[in-house]
Order: sequence, then structure tokens, then C-alpha cells
Amino acid sequence: MSDENAPNRLLTLAAPAAAALLLSLAMPGPTGWWPLLFVALIPLLWAARRLPPAKSCCMGMFSGLLYHLGLIYWIVFVLNRYGNLHASAAAAVLLLLAAYMAVYMGLFSYFISWLAGGTGRSSASVILLTAPALWVGLDVARGWLFSGLPWMDLGYGLSSQPLLIQAADLGGHHLVTFCVVQINVLIFWLLDRMLSRDKALRRHSLYPLAVFLLLYCVGGYSMFRWRQVEAAASAADQAVVTVVQGNIDQSEKWSPARKEETVRKYFALSGQSFRNGQPIDLLVWPETALPFYPLRDPLMKQVNDFARDRRAHLLTGAPYFNVLPEKKRPVEFYNSALMLDSTGRLTDRYNKQHLVPFGEYVPLRDYLWFVKPLVELVGDFSIGTSSEPLEAERIKAGVLICFESIFPEIARKTAEQGANLLVNLTNDAWYGYSSAPYQSWAMTVMRAVENRRSMARAANTGISGFVAPTGAVIAKSTLFTDAALTESVPLLTEQTFFVKGGHWFGHVCLVLGGMFLLVNAWTKRMRRRNGGRK
Repeated sequence: MSDENAPNRLLTLAAPAAAALLLSLAMPGPTGWWPLLFVALIPLLWAARRLPPAKSCCMGMFSGLLYHLGLIYWIVFVLNRYGNLHASAAAAVLLLLAAYMAVYMGLFSYFISWLAGGTGRSSASVILLTAPALWVGLDVARGWLFSGLPWMDLGYGLSSQPLLIQAADLGGHHLVTFCVVQINVLIFWLLDRMLSRDKALRRHSLYPLAVFLLLYCVGGYSMFRWRQVEAAASAADQAVVTVVQGNIDQSEKWSPARKEETVRKYFALSGQSFRNGQPIDLLVWPETALPFYPLRDPLMKQVNDFARDRRAHLLTGAPYFNVLPEKKRPVEFYNSALMLDSTGRLTDRYNKQHLVPFGEYVPLRDYLWFVKPLVELVGDFSIGTSSEPLEAERIKAGVLICFESIFPEIARKTAEQGANLLVNLTNDAWYGYSSAPYQSWAMTVMRAVENRRSMARAANTGISGFVAPTGAVIAKSTLFTDAALTESVPLLTEQTFFVKGGHWFGHVCLVLGGMFLLVNAWTKRMRRRNGGRK
């Protein structure tokens, strides 16, 4: 009996570990070996097809747990150092979060096993047709449930290869993920056919031909759009933008004794960009670059004077509050971006719409008793409601604060409302020298391609830089260095298919995945009624 169970034990341990390792090596970070993305899911598919659904689900969850522990390990550092959580409590939060994210890989493996029906003759062909839609549909669910956590979907792993992600302006990063999964499944299908001795399997050869045609069309479109967008960017109106990386120590950022020194450092770094006499259309400082409330701190006058003396529009992050005595909450606090015009006057403001769990609010605080020290430190911020771009003469800046850059819908809405430049203000100092800043940068790159907008990114400690509408990196800084980068970027106004309606691609995959499951359930039921006859 033990010998018979040996293959199953191997599948349930070796296959998920192999998939987790390949995915970890492929994603942005210390390695970033992106070609591994095209084969990383094959061990998972191989095991899921051969295990019963319940075991397949456990196998997938185990793989997802290993993968996400390696993907978001930096949470322990953040919660321990800046949240004052004991290392064991921080590790518990990491384990819970990784386990939650692993559920989706477990569901994927369960559905694949159930759809394939074990070792049935056409099971690999069923996987070929259904797996990409199921994977993307589950990504959509993860990006929506419990406020959403779409951190590093597979498509982001190709962000360093702009020629491979041009189709994102059709269906967003979900379409790129769809193609990555489709290539994995196609290779799996081919391997299955090579190793199989059943000649009857040849009758399903039309399936891979359809997949080849799809991938060929996506590849051809990418090459065409690359050249087209490059030409449009060259002919477009150009704006000179400077992003400043202050490199302010996070542990001292909010010290009242250091706030004036912080502001003067931004003055000094920004001043370097004006020395060559070139006019700057927009100067960008990072998230909460002003470590005080502008409405009540005398330091704000120095900031106003700096913008006026330099005759530059300044976009900077700062905390902000509104006093509303007639409401239940008389004071509302916001994580904001402020636009100052060339006279130093505050002309517009954007309030962050998607707050960071455990950073700007604590979800389920009544139930997560072990994060009590964190609850006492986290601010209770209000949620912004407008995606209107902030204007600086020719520039209409669509603002994304911090990890808002990982939510495609926020960038899409501001592009739809007329933004001709995307600007990401962030503070990634929390993450240290981990892989998180590289992952955050990768997701920011995809927003530029989806909306065909230049992206300017100002981060406190990096990575700061510029991304072209094609997804090509124009310039970027290194981590934990002082920097002021100035570039001329195109101001495109095209409304991409993604902006108009392509953002529904992921939801279509979710619906299709559900339909596949319903049709398969109905088919199995009919077969049972007919005594197993096909």
C-alpha cells in the first residue's frame, strides 16, 4: 500500500515546492528570471491533473503558501520595526496573509482537478481551454474581496520586458497574466501528448492550434503597438518633469525637531534641477514629503515661497485635514497630494482613495487581538472620492498615492477623466532593501502601458523614475540615495481600449470560469444519469 501511495506523496510535496520555487525566482526582486514564468505552473498542472480534487486543493494551497511567504516576507520587517509588533506577532500576520492568498491557488488546483476528471482522455485539453480564464478570474476575486489585495499577479513578472506587455492596453495586466498561464498550459499539453501513447489524443489537435493563433495575434499586436505608440510619443507635446527622492529616514520622518531639516533637503535637491536654466513644468515630491499639516504649520510659507521663487508647479504629498463640525466625524484626516501653482498658491488637492491595511487603517481590528500595539499607532484616515486630475497648465496629472498604483481601476479612472500624465507619490522606506520596492515599481510600469500615459514616480527612498507610455524605463534611481531626476516626457491623450472597456477583461474571465464549472457539472451529472455512457 505504501508503494502505491508514493507517487501521490511525491506529487503533493515536490510539485508544489517546484512551482513555488520557479515563481519566486521569476518575479521581480533579487533574481527576476522572468522566462521561468512560462514554465512555473507546469508542476502544479501536472499534479492537479493526477490528484483527486481535495488533495489537489491542499497541494495548491501548500504551493501558494510557500510562494507567498517568499513574495511578501518583508511584511515581518515592516510590522516589527515600524508597527512595534513583536517578531512572533509579525510572523503570525505574515502567515495569515500568505495563507489567505494561498487559498486562491488552492481553488485553482481544485477546479483543474475537478474539470480534468482525473486521467481522462481529454483532460489535458480541458485544462488547455479553461485554466487561463480560471486563474485570471481568481485574480480578479482576490483583487476585490476584503478591499482587494492584487499584489504581484503573474503578468507583472514581465514588466521589465516592455515588448511582451503591449497588449495590456487591450485587457490590462489581466490579459498579460492570461497569456502567461496560457503558455504554461500549452507547454503542459505538448508534454502530455509527447509522453502519452494514446493515438486517439490527436483528435484534440485543433485546441492547441486555436491557442497558437491567439498567442500569435497577441504577439503581433504587441509589435505593432510598440512602434505605433513610440511614434505617437515622439510627435506628442512634451513636458519637463522633475522627481525628487529625499531619502528621509523613516524612523525620523515625523520627528518635530527634524521637519525643517527635511523640507530644506527637498529645497536643496530640487534646486539642483533649476541650475541649468531649463524651465521645469512640474516638480514632484514624494508621499508625505511635508511631514506636517500645511494648514497650521508656519513651514508651509517656505514651501509656498520656494514654488513662487522657482516659478514652478509643485506636486507634493502631505497629510491634510478638514474640519466639519456638522458631521458625525468633526475632523477628517487624509493622505493627500497638493498642487501648488507657479505663484506658490495651493490650487488643488487629491485625497488617497485606497488606504493601506495595517498602515492607514486596521481591518477587523476587533478580531485581530494580537495587533493591538499596531492599532494604537495607525491613523484613522478618511477615504478620498475623486479621481479628477490635478492641473498644472498643460499637464493634467492623474495622481496615485503609495500602493494605489497596484489597483488598475484608479489609474484608469483618472485617465478617463482627462489625465495626460500619471504621477505616483510613494514612500517605500518601510520595506528596506527587500524585494518589495522592485515589485511595487513593476506594477507601476504596467499602469503606464494600460493607459498609454507617461509615468513619473517620486519615492522617498526609491525607486523613483520615469516610464514611457510603451512601458520602457526612461530613467530610475537606486534605493536609499538622494536623487533629483529630470526628464522630458510625452503628454498623450489617447483613450485606450482598456480605458474605454478593456478593464472588464478580468471580469469576463471570472464569468467564463464560472460557466466552465457549471457546464462541467451538468455534463458529469448527465453522464451519471446515462450510466457513464458518453
